[in-house]
Amino acid sequence: MPTDPALQQILDAALDCAERSSWEQVRLHEVAAAAGLTLEDLRVHLREKEDLTDPWFDRADRAMLLDAASAEFRSLPTRARLHRAIMTWLDALAAHRRVTRQMILAKLEPGHVHIQVPAVMRISRTVQWLREAAGLRDAGLRRALAESVLTGIYLATFVHWMGDDSPGSTRTRQRLDHLLGQAEWLALRLPGFAPPPARH
Repeated sequence: MPTDPALQQILDAALDCAERSSWEQVRLHEVAAAAGLTLEDLRVHLREKEDLTDPWFDRADRAMLLDAASAEFRSLPTRARLHRAIMTWLDALAAHRRVTRQMILAKLEPGHVHIQVPAVMRISRTVQWLREAAGLRDAGLRRALAESVLTGIYLATFVHWMGDDSPGSTRTRQRLDHLLGQAEWLALRLPGFAPPPARH
C-alpha cells in the first residue's frame, strides 16, 4: 500500500511536537499548526491522535521489508535474517525512541480497551511481515508454535530496546541474539522443527 504524503506530514509534525514535550501532551490543533494544515485536514486522515501510532509503526514495517528485498539479506541464514529484520524495524524508530515508548505506555493505560485491542492486531501484523521477510515456511501446528515464540522474542526485544541507551542499541542487539540462540537451540531439539535451509 503506497504511503499517504499528507498523513506522513501530519505524523512528522506530531513526532516533532512530542519531542518538544511528550506524546501525552500533544494536541491535534498544535499538530495541525505545525504541519501548516487545518483541523479539518487532519480529520480527513485521523479520528484521534492515537491513529498516528499505526502509520509510525508502518514506517518500521516498510524499512524492514525494503531491507529484506536485498540480495545480501536473502543470502543470510535464518537466525541472521530474523536478527537483522527485527533490528532494522527498531532502528527505523530510533530517532524517536522516547516518544515511541510514550506511545506504548499510553496504550497500556487502564480504560483504553478501544486502542489496546487494535494494538494486539498490530503486533500480529508486524510479526506476520517479519516471518515473510525472514522467509519462514512453517505450517499448521509448527507454524502456530513458531509464531508464538517469535512474537515473544519480538516483544521482549522491543521492551528491552525502549529502555536501551547504549550506542547503536548494542545491548538490544546482544539480547536479541541471545533470545534467537535459545529459540534455535530449542528448535534443534524438537521433532520437525529443524530450521529451513538458507535461501540462495
